[in-house]
Amino acid sequence: MRYCTFRLGDETAPGRVEGGEVIRLQAPTLIDVLTAPANSQPPAGQRYPLDQVTLLAPIPVPPSIRDFFAFEQHVATARRNRGSEVPKEWYEFPVFYFTNPAAVYGPDDDIRYPEGTSELDYELEIAAVIGKDEEIAGFMVMNDFSARDIQRKEMRVGLGPAKGKDFATSFGPVLVTPDEFDGTSAVMTARVNGEERSRGNLADMHYSWRQILDRASSNTQLRPGDVIGSGTVGSGSILEHNDGRWLTRGDVVELEIEGLGTLRNRIA
Repeated sequence: MRYCTFRLGDETAPGRVEGGEVIRLQAPTLIDVLTAPANSQPPAGQRYPLDQVTLLAPIPVPPSIRDFFAFEQHVATARRNRGSEVPKEWYEFPVFYFTNPAAVYGPDDDIRYPEGTSELDYELEIAAVIGKDEEIAGFMVMNDFSARDIQRKEMRVGLGPAKGKDFATSFGPVLVTPDEFDGTSAVMTARVNGEERSRGNLADMHYSWRQILDRASSNTQLRPGDVIGSGTVGSGSILEHNDGRWLTRGDVVELEIEGLGTLRNRIA
């Protein structure tokens, strides 16, 4: 299934996308839909043409966002551009950082250009959303916007990233359940103003989703609605290109993952 959270007028509701329509689901939020027992799914309500509603991030305010570092090519290229190598510890277990659940954007939202940076970057990722029993309820496209110059200074101190990624993470356009998208293989592309800038494949993840979930839940509990990012696919950021073509005001960034759709945002 393909789930969404949408706005119609002043009202926000969870929905199911079928063709060119959104079917409203009678539940408070999409998290309630994902955690409902199999034998008591929320009833379907009114149908709306997709072009008459505004799609929001599928999980607009997740309890937490953990972003992992699961693609070796991204790690190796970014390190090589800084004159270093992948640390041996990266191969021992998947590593993540927490980012800001209060700075979530959805498809077609404008992203305010953050203050204090001149190196604004996109990051082409896939995200899993936790449902019942600490398992994956679905997948969506993720853009982990990054201020590289701020991030670079923070990480020299030995902590972070923090403010370098504190201002915007976008998700969408829909959440696709594992029976339709199993999270193992998909072409991933990024375009800026219509120009393809990145291309990779989900199959290149060094760690499996099972390994990632086991690490995320170690010594704690995953909650419904928690978002788990894959990290950036190889070539999936301007940082890796090392060409200085950072995002500027007015740029339109489109991240597309085969089977999940296209997440589009404009830098405002």
